[in-house]
Amino acid sequence: MTRLKGLDLLALGFMTFALFLGAGNIIFPPSAGMAAGQSIWPAATGFLLTGVGLPLLTVVALARVGGGMDRLTAPLGRIAGTLLAVAVYLAIGPLFATPRTAVVSFEMGVAPFTGNSATPLLAYTVVFFAATLFLVLNPGQLVNRVGKFITPVLLAALLVLGGAALFAPAGEIGATAESYRNGPLLKGFLEGYLTMDTLGALVFGIVIATAIRDRGVSAPALVTRYSMIAGAIAAVGLSLVYLALFYLGATSQGIAGDAQNGVQILTTYVQHTFGTTGSLLLAMVITLACLTTAVGLTAACGEFFSSLLPVGYRTVVVVFTLFSLVVANQGLTQLISVSVPVLVGLYPLAIMLVSLSLLDRFWLVQSRIFIPVMTVTLVFGVADGLSAAGFSDWVPELFTTLPLAAQSMGWLVPVLVTLVAAIVVDRVLGAPRANTGASRS
Repeated sequence: MTRLKGLDLLALGFMTFALFLGAGNIIFPPSAGMAAGQSIWPAATGFLLTGVGLPLLTVVALARVGGGMDRLTAPLGRIAGTLLAVAVYLAIGPLFATPRTAVVSFEMGVAPFTGNSATPLLAYTVVFFAATLFLVLNPGQLVNRVGKFITPVLLAALLVLGGAALFAPAGEIGATAESYRNGPLLKGFLEGYLTMDTLGALVFGIVIATAIRDRGVSAPALVTRYSMIAGAIAAVGLSLVYLALFYLGATSQGIAGDAQNGVQILTTYVQHTFGTTGSLLLAMVITLACLTTAVGLTAACGEFFSSLLPVGYRTVVVVFTLFSLVVANQGLTQLISVSVPVLVGLYPLAIMLVSLSLLDRFWLVQSRIFIPVMTVTLVFGVADGLSAAGFSDWVPELFTTLPLAAQSMGWLVPVLVTLVAAIVVDRVLGAPRANTGASRS
């Protein structure tokens, strides 16, 4: 029986960390930290719950069921499960997240030197996605190429940036913005959505498992164990990065108080602290972070859609890479404006899917719990998504008067009520728990 050595496990953890650390992980914490100001720690705690805790639980849930997202969605039925998986993979892949990695890395790492115009963006994205395609065409080498070579360079650059934020802050922690004065923890929780890491974990789970099996590990128990270790290593790394970037933002109000987003905050801080050399460092950090995430997302989409459709892995990754190239050239503002309402609608589904899966031993028949709870989550999640998109007139007034509706979490109370009712029905009707569990093992 093949077992991974310590260095191999560390490389696997580094690969997982690099897959998660992308555009959103670097640009959103500084802006959240600046807005949080004196409320930085409760806001950071909320952000860590969705930016680190939920992705880690998702990796654990996928490791437990021993497969990809299809195993998690099995209690929903084939059609509903497939539709949910397709929506998540498209959102985290060619529609939003993958193009965003290219655009953000361009705007932060290259645009300061070339100007933010269409021609440099096109030239950069062509090179970026060519490199992405090169790395994903042989997914079995992801651990070697990403975990052992790219990630150590990325970590070294992040250590310099994080160390500067902690030991050479631009100023004192600033004032708290209006949006964070009431309920900073909940506000931070919602900001964590923007990293897309929970959705990313749903698609990275199969990439992590494949990388482990490609190292010769075949025992399901070991694959599960190593996946959890990799997720834990990534969670520790992400937490340290987020806390450092939160502090960087909170202490940069004096030099970047007029900044509109995390890109401007980071760029201003780095130029202030390091000058041109710092800008080059930032360009390297952002490019490597975004490249590794694009590689992971494209590889995951290739694995999923090649198993779902009668086309090969290579065909899928080539088509999706070209599509991402086209979308990326629409610009960052357009991407973010469209992605936010989609994330508001999708994230509740992901949260409940993972939560119900982790608690599956408590359900007598999983479908009795999953189907009603996920249906209600979908209805209220769509309502929150429409409100976030500015279509509040399309949403019935009842939905807008629910607790936490103003914070895009109006789904929470109805879903919890549905869960309690489903549990009661499940217990009253009774069922052979062993058969339900066996279907997912």
